[in-house]
Amino acid sequence: MSRSRIGRWATPLSAAALATAVVAAINPLPSAVAGGAGQDRGTARNVIFMVGDGMAAAHREAARLHLTGLTGKLAMDSLPQTGLMTTTPDDPEAVVTDSAAAASAWATGRRTFNGAISVDPAGNPLPTLGARAKAAGKRTGLVTTAQVTDATPAAFYANTPDRARQDDIARQYLQVSKPDVILGGGEDWWLPAGTPGAHPDQPPADPSEGSRGTQGNLIQQARRAGYTYVTDRQQLTAAPERDRLLGLFSNEEMFQQRPEGEGDVYAPVVDLPTMTRTALDHLDDSRNGFFLLVEEEAVDEFAHNNNGTRMLQAMAALDRTVALVRSYVAKHPDTLLIVVGDHECGGLTIEDVDDEDESGTGESAEDGPFTVKGSDKTFVMDWTTTSHTGTPLPLTASGPGADRLAGTFPNTYVHDVLEPALTRR
Repeated sequence: MSRSRIGRWATPLSAAALATAVVAAINPLPSAVAGGAGQDRGTARNVIFMVGDGMAAAHREAARLHLTGLTGKLAMDSLPQTGLMTTTPDDPEAVVTDSAAAASAWATGRRTFNGAISVDPAGNPLPTLGARAKAAGKRTGLVTTAQVTDATPAAFYANTPDRARQDDIARQYLQVSKPDVILGGGEDWWLPAGTPGAHPDQPPADPSEGSRGTQGNLIQQARRAGYTYVTDRQQLTAAPERDRLLGLFSNEEMFQQRPEGEGDVYAPVVDLPTMTRTALDHLDDSRNGFFLLVEEEAVDEFAHNNNGTRMLQAMAALDRTVALVRSYVAKHPDTLLIVVGDHECGGLTIEDVDDEDESGTGESAEDGPFTVKGSDKTFVMDWTTTSHTGTPLPLTASGPGADRLAGTFPNTYVHDVLEPALTRR
């Protein structure tokens, strides 16, 4: 990345620079940004919406202990406003949400059934905040370690009653909602079956992966629509800022979501902070502001596998990204920043190490012990399920409109807070 690009607001993401950014993010921001009189008044020009998929209070607490210590604080927990969000879907067979229904509630303000992407309970498409922000003249983008067409980003930019139709979701990105920046995994869904792209079919790490689209060669369509297509860190760094940007850095997710010791890997070829920094570089010159969705998918996937080690790695990446974004927000106080999970995954609790306590196996297994930074103490994670639960979720926020997110509210209410900022012309 050129000095002219990074010089506007960020520093290169070396380990030392990231450590400094985390410390700066944990310390109070100037009063105009972090709690001063009137800092929540007015309507935001920009919105950065950050999702830890599957992340609830216990995931945040495990990360806090492991990454910052007994009295430390995560960057995501240092935002001045805190709320508690419920997540019940409108599903005839379930009271616990999946990612599709949860993100659709944010994107449309309507509850729907599990598996649905921004359609009502009858299957009718609903206006989405991503598309509405674009229509209002804002630049828009999405960043995720999942497939870019997975449920959470899809809900803001597409409509379908079946979240599995990821190739059609990709088509809608290009032909309907047209986000300016699309970064993450999932190249398989952009190419016809039998037409591998930059990432070979049937890779050794997961032979089940391979191109599987039914909508034609969407990468070619993206290039014709003005997107620069990139597939690795070097290409991403060299991409012109003014162009639309499509980056697909893996066949499917940008990690291998398996139980611990069974081929599990969390090592994205381009990490979440780098993708997010690049997205901000491409979006922040918008005259009318921008909307950026940022998702760390691996928290959920490794929680499904009761894999605390990899879940903590994903939480660390997410919190480094929050620190990076906070450094951007410090220089752009007209930005609303929200950090939240879409549902809880794993039924996680944090416990002391105790050989006399129930440990169990399978879905009742205790995981660990894990270290508490800066001390000789340890803790264990006790998983109670490999599925989602209905636990309410903490939400933290800063910037114009963040004061509306204090208290307890349903996930559909988040839409009501975002709507004025994203749809104002």
